[in-house]
Amino acid sequence: MSNRESSELDALADAYTLAYADLDPVFATQIGLAGYDHLMGEAGPEYHDEVNTLNRITLRRLDTVAVSDEVDRVTAAAMRERLGLDVELHAAGEQFRALNNIASPLQEFRDVFDVMPTDTDDHWSNIAARLAGVPRAVNGYLACLREGARRGELPAALQVREGIVQADELADPASSFFTSFHAGQAQSDALNADLQRAGLAAAESYGLLAQFLRELEADAPAADASGRDRYQLLSRVFLGAEVDLDETYEWGLDELARVAAEQNAVIEALAGPGASIEDAVRVLDEDADRTLHGTKALQEWMQATADEAIRELNGVHFNIPEPVRRIECMIAPTQNGGIYYTGPSDDLSRPGRMWWSVPPGVEQFNTWREKTTVYHEGVPGHHLQVGQAVYNRDELNMWRRLVCWVSGHGEGWALYSERLMQEFGYMDDPGDLFGLLDGQRMRATRVVLDIGVHLGKPAPQQWGGGTWNADKAWELLKANVNMDEKFLRFELNRYLGWPGQAPSYKIGQRLWEQIRAEAAEQAGDAFSLKDFHTRALDLGSLPLSVLREAVLAG
Repeated sequence: MSNRESSELDALADAYTLAYADLDPVFATQIGLAGYDHLMGEAGPEYHDEVNTLNRITLRRLDTVAVSDEVDRVTAAAMRERLGLDVELHAAGEQFRALNNIASPLQEFRDVFDVMPTDTDDHWSNIAARLAGVPRAVNGYLACLREGARRGELPAALQVREGIVQADELADPASSFFTSFHAGQAQSDALNADLQRAGLAAAESYGLLAQFLRELEADAPAADASGRDRYQLLSRVFLGAEVDLDETYEWGLDELARVAAEQNAVIEALAGPGASIEDAVRVLDEDADRTLHGTKALQEWMQATADEAIRELNGVHFNIPEPVRRIECMIAPTQNGGIYYTGPSDDLSRPGRMWWSVPPGVEQFNTWREKTTVYHEGVPGHHLQVGQAVYNRDELNMWRRLVCWVSGHGEGWALYSERLMQEFGYMDDPGDLFGLLDGQRMRATRVVLDIGVHLGKPAPQQWGGGTWNADKAWELLKANVNMDEKFLRFELNRYLGWPGQAPSYKIGQRLWEQIRAEAAEQAGDAFSLKDFHTRALDLGSLPLSVLREAVLAG
């Protein structure tokens, strides 16, 4: 830790963070800022205009604030890039068609309740107040979607249909999350009544949302493709760098073929010459030593695996700060099959957490599939990356620690971390290696699919020739991704409705590897991988273009 004095630019960044939190209290809760948990906030066009005004004012002030050191220089570059892109997104009207099956206001209004504390009646009082604000937030969101319809800037019909299904589920008072997750949890009968009343109102507002989406479906465009101009903008948002999309598409095809060949060699070692992926999966799934029964066993295995990685990597490959050596592995309250990470609170009182959302009825789990996932979400992946940035408060202001999150940086690091664990010898078991390559193959497939469909690229004859579309993408996924078809369909719909996000994992990994190679070439014999990682992680999440400049300048 350094003894760096806080600068004028740090003060500007912190002021921006607090002003943004005032406008978006849900985001404040997600990043662990105290004092906002009782607020739901606004979500209409006026809210987006206020955020845009805050971004523009801050960008102007950046031009007048003194840059006192290298930390400030990186902060200024990152803020200009991130806030500038937010201004571009606002001008493009992205807020008026924000609907997909995984990461839009429809899900965000519900998901924030998963990270709220529930230990005391004060906590449940905050939840009741926020629940009571859901109808207002939904009304604001509806105003945005209506404005998008007026402008002709609509989400694709597939995403509207997905939204209808999800909104209907949350609208049913008998089974809605809003009416059930808090049942009888508070000590006070009056508070339980407030929670039930607010939950019913929230569910009712989602009924109105579902009704509107049914009306919107008739006018929503059938085409899933975003087009090149929109995709280029969104790609920059998710990467924090501009890449040649045509070259990246060709690289994606080559990378998919390379990883598939690597995985085929492991398949042969597991199941013999001429074996298929299905043969290898059957061998692994029938291995009792690789099988867990029940969510309790799953949670305990996750925790033990994550703790072992922290214990063995610390002091050898990484210097892990003491508060970051704690991670909590959790079974999520949702049941959609996702695995994800939530970072620690700013004061580190709430630890980083790895969550597994187990679908209903699933009671058997296979460790070969998920060891690489534990490293991805835990250490050296997201937990080390996010936790180290939060810990480094002497150098990183609030915006750098908590707000600046770039998918290509974060998810790219996590994928790079999986390969790093192979490099360190933790994936020598052929089953674990098969699982790692299974994930890498999926991520390479997404590069081809996402760029191919959204840019209307020519599809190889192997996948039907002509122009990429959803049907050809489905065949590509089924051939290359080892996943239940229900989950695979959800994934395809995610890629079609969230342009540029899914490829940011693999492209981000590629850029991390390129930056490492450049740093090694620059340092020559003096290069230290441990020092490279320390330097890069201490910078926090950055646009990848800014990360490259900062690491190579250091």
